[in-house]
Amino acid sequence: MEQPLLIYNTLSRQKELFRPLVPGRVGMYVCGPTVYGDAHLGHARPAITFDLLFRYLQHIGYKVRYVRNITDVGHLEHDADEGEDKIAKKARLEQLEPMEVAQYYTNRFHDAMKALNCLPPSIEPHATGHIMEQQELVRQIMDNGYAYESNGSIYFDVEKYNKDHRYGILSGRDLENVKDASRELAGVGEKHNQADFALWKAAQPEHIMRWRSEWSDGFPGWHCECTAMGRKYLGNHFDIHGGGMDLIFPHHECEIAQAVASQGDQMVHYWMHNNMITIDGKKMGKSYNNFITLPQFFDGSHPLLQQAYSPMTIRFFILQAHYRSTVDFGNEALQAAEKGLAKLMEGYKNLKRMQDGQKVKGQQPIEMAFVDDLRQKLYDAMNDDLNSPIAISHLFEVCRVANTLVDKKASITAEVAQALLSLFCTFTFDILGLMEETGNSNKAREEAFGAVVDMLLQQRQQAKAEKNWALSDKIRDDLANLGFEVKDTKDGFSWSLNK
Repeated sequence: MEQPLLIYNTLSRQKELFRPLVPGRVGMYVCGPTVYGDAHLGHARPAITFDLLFRYLQHIGYKVRYVRNITDVGHLEHDADEGEDKIAKKARLEQLEPMEVAQYYTNRFHDAMKALNCLPPSIEPHATGHIMEQQELVRQIMDNGYAYESNGSIYFDVEKYNKDHRYGILSGRDLENVKDASRELAGVGEKHNQADFALWKAAQPEHIMRWRSEWSDGFPGWHCECTAMGRKYLGNHFDIHGGGMDLIFPHHECEIAQAVASQGDQMVHYWMHNNMITIDGKKMGKSYNNFITLPQFFDGSHPLLQQAYSPMTIRFFILQAHYRSTVDFGNEALQAAEKGLAKLMEGYKNLKRMQDGQKVKGQQPIEMAFVDDLRQKLYDAMNDDLNSPIAISHLFEVCRVANTLVDKKASITAEVAQALLSLFCTFTFDILGLMEETGNSNKAREEAFGAVVDMLLQQRQQAKAEKNWALSDKIRDDLANLGFEVKDTKDGFSWSLNK
C-alpha cells in the first residue's frame, strides 16, 4: 500500500512527492562511518534517521536496496592534500595493520548499530574493496576532460566543470566563494586552483596504504568511493542519497560533480540530510574533540554524563526531534527521553491487558472510529517528511487512552482492543524501531523480577482482605521507597518502576 510520501529534497530545497525511478523499488545510498574510532552520537543520528526511512519505505510497500558504505581506505577523511591518514596513524601508533584497525572499529560499529536496533543495510561495501571502480571513475572523468594529472596525482578541474555545468547546486555556493574558502597548499602547487579536489593521490614513501595505478602508487580521493560504489550497486541513476548535513559541502557537492563529469548527468534523484547533534552550540564530532561515543553513553563512563543511557533511550531521544532539526545534547533532555520511552512501554503493557476486551457499564466506549482516526494521523505524520515527533505524540495519546482503560474509566471490545494494540505495535516497534529493554538482565530475569513484584502486591491484597492495614501499608511504602508506583484498581492493582 504505497503512501503519498513527501520528502525534503536538499537539491530542490523543498518537499517533493516521492516517486521512485522504478515503480515499487527504491535504491538508497547512505554515507557510512570512517572506521578509526568508536561511533559517537553524531554517527547515531544518520544511522537512525535512514533506518527509519528504510523501515517506512518497506512498510508502505517498496522493495528497498539500502547501501551504506564503510570508509576504510587509506586516505584523509575530508581532503587528500595534507595531514596524516587517520587509519594509518592509529595503526602506526598501536603497531597494528591498518586493516586490523578498520576491522576492529567496523565490528564495534556493527555492535552499536545492533544495540540501537538499526536494521543492517542490504549491501555494506568497503572502500578498500572497490579501488578498481574508483580508478575507473577517475579515468572516465579524465577522458571527458574534467581532470588533470600533476606529479602522479589526479585533480578534478572545478573551474572547467563550472563553465559547462554548475558547481555548487547542492550547497548553493558559487565558485568564487569556494575559492575564497579553500585553503592554500603549503608550497606544493599541484593544483591548478584552490577549489580543485583530489581524485587520486600519489602516496608519499611513508604512506602505508597504497595501490598501483597508471598514474602512480597511491590512493583514491575521499569523494570517489561513494560515487563509484553507489553506481556499482544502484546503477547510474538511483533514488535517494543520504547523510549528515555536514556532508553537503564538500563531499556531496563533489559527488554530484564527479557523476555529471563521468556520465553526463546527475546520478541521484533525491538528496536527504539529517541535521547535527550539538553540544554547547557546536556540532558534536571528532573534529571538535567534543564527542561522546556510543559505548560511553551505554555505560555512563564519560564525565559529561550524569548516568548511563540505554540504546533505546538514545534512539527515542533522536526520534523525538524531526530529522532536519538540530538536537542539543543534555542530560536533562536524555532523562526526559528515558521517561518518555518508559511511558510508551507502560502504555504497551496496559494495551496488552485489554486484549480480551473490557466492558464497564455506563462508561464511554473506545470505538473503532478512534483507531481509524489514529491510523490516519500516524500515516499523515510519517508521510510528511518522516515527522517522527508528531507520530510519537499520537502514540502518547494511545497511552493516555490505555490508562483510562486500566482505571476503568472507559470500555473497549476485544476487536477494538486488538486493532489498537496492533496499530500501536506497528508504529512503535516496526516503524520507529523501538524495543522493550531489559537493561543488563535477560528476558527471563526481567520476567522473574516482575513476578516477585506481583507476588508482593498479591500479599498486600491478601493483607487488605484480612484488614491487616499495617502490613498492607508497609508493602506499599517499601515498594515506593524502591521507586515503584502502585495503583489500586477495581480488578486489583497495577505497578510501574519510576527511574
